[in-house]
Amino acid sequence: MTKKCTKYESLVTFGTDEALLKHLEVCEDCRKEHQKMQRVSELLEEVKPYYRKKRINSAKIKVACALFIICLCTTTLGIINFNTDISDTIKYGYVLSAEDLGFPTDSYGLIMAD
Repeated sequence: MTKKCTKYESLVTFGTDEALLKHLEVCEDCRKEHQKMQRVSELLEEVKPYYRKKRINSAKIKVACALFIICLCTTTLGIINFNTDISDTIKYGYVLSAEDLGFPTDSYGLIMAD
């Protein structure tokens, strides 16, 4: 049984194209390995657009989710900060009146002015 050639990997990684082609002309083992690598390379080139498209779509979804969360948070905080009834209900459990805030009020709950 003959020993299998192991020069292909080193020639592909560290050698020049000319040295690889010269070696492929004389070595059957390396020629078969090179053909396998060429087929794998062709398959990778064939599926590359699908992976790029998938990555781009994933990035678009992430951006859309981030924008949705930002809009939701700013809207919610804006409503709570500008609507004192909601803010008081969240903080104290009920809506504060003028009397609760320490202002002098009449029997209708309106602020009295002297």
